[in-house]
Amino acid sequence: MHKKLYTLDIERWNLECEFNNLDHHTDLNGADRLIVRRGQKFTISLYLRSGNYQPGLSSLDCVVETGPQPSEENGTRASFGLSAVIDTSRWSAAVTSPPGNTATLAICSPPDAPIGRYTLTLGQSGRIEFILLFNPWCPGDRVYMDDERSLEEYVLSQDGIIFRGSAKYPVPTPWNFGQFESGILDICLKILDMNPKCLKFPGKDCSKRGIPTYVSRVLSAMVNCNDDKGVLLGRWTNNYDGGVSPLLWRGSVEILRSWDRQDCLPVRYGQCWVFAAVACSVSRALGIPCRVVTNFNSAHDTNSNLVIEQYIDEKGALMKSREMIWNYHCWVENWMTRPDLKSPDFNGWQASDPTPQEKSHGVYCCGPVPVRAIKEGELTFKYDAPFVFAEVNADVDYFMKKADGSQSKVTYTSTVGQKISTKSVGSDAREDITHLYKYPEGSDEERATFEKANHQNKLLQQQEQDQGLHLTIKVGSDIRKGCDFDVFAVVTNNTESQKKCRLVFGSCAMSYNGNVGENCGFKDLLNVELSPGAGERVPLRLNYSKYGGLITEENLIRLAALLLDYSGGQPMLALRNIVLDNPEIKVRILGEPKENRKLAAEITMQNPLPEPLEECCFSIEGANLTGGHVISESLTSSVGPGEDAKVKIYFTPTHSGLRKLVVDFNSKKLCHVKGYRNVIIGK
Repeated sequence: MHKKLYTLDIERWNLECEFNNLDHHTDLNGADRLIVRRGQKFTISLYLRSGNYQPGLSSLDCVVETGPQPSEENGTRASFGLSAVIDTSRWSAAVTSPPGNTATLAICSPPDAPIGRYTLTLGQSGRIEFILLFNPWCPGDRVYMDDERSLEEYVLSQDGIIFRGSAKYPVPTPWNFGQFESGILDICLKILDMNPKCLKFPGKDCSKRGIPTYVSRVLSAMVNCNDDKGVLLGRWTNNYDGGVSPLLWRGSVEILRSWDRQDCLPVRYGQCWVFAAVACSVSRALGIPCRVVTNFNSAHDTNSNLVIEQYIDEKGALMKSREMIWNYHCWVENWMTRPDLKSPDFNGWQASDPTPQEKSHGVYCCGPVPVRAIKEGELTFKYDAPFVFAEVNADVDYFMKKADGSQSKVTYTSTVGQKISTKSVGSDAREDITHLYKYPEGSDEERATFEKANHQNKLLQQQEQDQGLHLTIKVGSDIRKGCDFDVFAVVTNNTESQKKCRLVFGSCAMSYNGNVGENCGFKDLLNVELSPGAGERVPLRLNYSKYGGLITEENLIRLAALLLDYSGGQPMLALRNIVLDNPEIKVRILGEPKENRKLAAEITMQNPLPEPLEECCFSIEGANLTGGHVISESLTSSVGPGEDAKVKIYFTPTHSGLRKLVVDFNSKKLCHVKGYRNVIIGK
């Protein structure tokens, strides 16, 4: 004889948000609503109107749904009842408290459930709402990461360092990712809802939100606005009318809130590090481990032949070309397994690039592609492996176009893909991850990888063609914006005969994506004579009065030396990009740093220019420090040469722990100087 089951008669419930959110590593989102991770149980307290919970006699029909068209077929709807114990492989529920008029209900989702907003219906008693995220702490989740320090860095850390500058001089730039600031998670879910696939086929799109490769590819497309209602509009000129310079941004929070506030109109403007940083914020908010990566000397191969062809004129000046070598380029890596690739060798970090460069399957997005596939030259792997491979491995051929229209090859040794960098786990130091993308230059493994990719290593050919003349560019260690300084072209004759040469040595302003501007200094020596074994060091003076009004906010100058041997042979080219140092911003915290206690930051910066600074303004922001807002303080008077610009800015921390206060200085003549201070906030 079957026992008669009685449905629990629920009067009210408590979602226990504070406990559940802490247990699911979502407590920094606040405790005003339930935010949990898939594959991990959460508990809610049920208060019964009549009767008591009785094991084996009490029943409760539960239904969970997500998306606008929930269905069991698509995995966006599930019905289940009470079980004796929780089953972590599927939607399940079990009462974990003893008999009584209150019941503790444990609920668990499968580790592959679609992420997003859910409603849970409890019998006839009502509906509760919660948000479900990826769970890198759960071994069954495709984004599982088995290292607590890495999880702290790549999921929970709300600030970081992005490397810019040049391969010779990587410059750390602080960034406030702010993925747990108020409203940001809702904006991240809105980004998923605004993607064209969701707008066209909402049921199908929501069913795929459990697949991290799918979600990261959607984000790669949606962080730029080229095909959709994406977040950022890119611009790579010095004209930022109708928006702001990409260098203005200190973090992702202001950008995401602006996009949301403007009804999904794109925020103006972004460049590669801004696109990557916003993608990192959204990935971390959704629970996908993510980091920003910088590739120095990054190739942009438009015709997929893995060779970049560059042209110079007879004065060594770079001519415009669609194929470029970017001084640096930033993208993100997301951590996940790749069961679609049928080999565990390609699990782990996946490169994904939200900067709109080339179309992939008709859309401006790139990746995710396994970093390991790039290293091994597996160019058939999804997604966009040839483009990323070229960014770090392409050969570069230089040609000199003469006035009569003829052209000749120029000897130039270049290595694409240098000092691939990311922030170290647990510190602000730079971690060099070049070895994850490529084998050491010239190694047997590197040559084998090139052959697998049907790619010839031109470096060896260039070495064979070495004429015995050697040309390099040297610079001093102290190159500060506002100063006059010398750079040097060094020519060495390694042959046994006298050499007579022409040396053209020039400099020009440059943007980080390889576009060159006006001349900052030039020298043309028609008769450079070199005895066998001798060398000559030729200086070029760069004066602030000349370069100050020409360089972009990036502080980049390209140096080019062209050597023409009158006795014949190929011309030789040497290139070097230099970054001028901005002054240091000093930050002193006044007061004892504690939660909810007002503090002051005393911020000082010395004017390095030989002219006054006008309209000076300092701005600060920091996750859990400034309430998700930018706080600014302007100076009322100008700051003379060598004088200090100094302000006090007040802020109130809201959470304890290690936090990063990001500082920006702006003025008419000196723009977007960045600084930061790590602050430990006590309870």
